[in-house]
Amino acid sequence: QVQLVESGGGLVQPGGSLRLSCAASGSIFSINAMGWYRVVPGKQRELVASITSVDSVTYADSVKGRFTISKDNAKNTVYLQMNSLKPEDTAVYYCNVQHVSRWNLWRDYWGQGTQVTVSS
Repeated sequence: QVQLVESGGGLVQPGGSLRLSCAASGSIFSINAMGWYRVVPGKQRELVASITSVDSVTYADSVKGRFTISKDNAKNTVYLQMNSLKPEDTAVYYCNVQHVSRWNLWRDYWGQGTQVTVSS
């Protein structure tokens, strides 16, 4: 089992910044990718950004140039630096880890979610 603990959400004014963190712990063998998704009530879950084990990154078009994903392999932690925040970025953000076991079994793990609210 892998546990994920998120932190860093909150209330920020438009144009402000926030940094989300997600630390993975537990029975970690290999992590293929880490990422952030967000959910707005009434809408589908959206991939915000992801980063693979070889540092290949993907961003949603809506956040390109404003958000930056990074990771610390030694700490099994992924970060999402969010700059120039807009009201439409308001959502619950979920951390995701794609874990691969020693038996090559793939499994997604999810964090508990952290609320990001962008409002004046």
